[in-house]
Amino acid sequence: MSEKLTTSYQEDLVERLKDTGYALGYLNACLEDGDEGVFLLGLRHVAEAHGGIRGLSKKAKLNREHLFRMLSKHGNPRLSNLRSLVSTFGWKIALAEKNRPHLKKAA
Repeated sequence: MSEKLTTSYQEDLVERLKDTGYALGYLNACLEDGDEGVFLLGLRHVAEAHGGIRGLSKKAKLNREHLFRMLSKHGNPRLSNLRSLVSTFGWKIALAEKNRPHLKKAA
């Protein structure tokens, strides 16, 4: 019997998301999509890469079922819950100024 030579997209993604830099870039790209559901599903993928929903719910001190619903396409998490969750990854929520187009000065 031969070994499995290919991995699924999901398996590859979860493996890549174990890297903090990759995970942060992934989540920022999800945020740029403009659809909050995409970000929440992205956060779920990161959670899967870092011990799964069950382990993360314990670390974040959030109910597992609530966390599962919160990280669904139509989840509606409270800011305090998001803060608890991202702090388990060693991150914080911050705001940044949007990039403004550079205007050329008239000569």
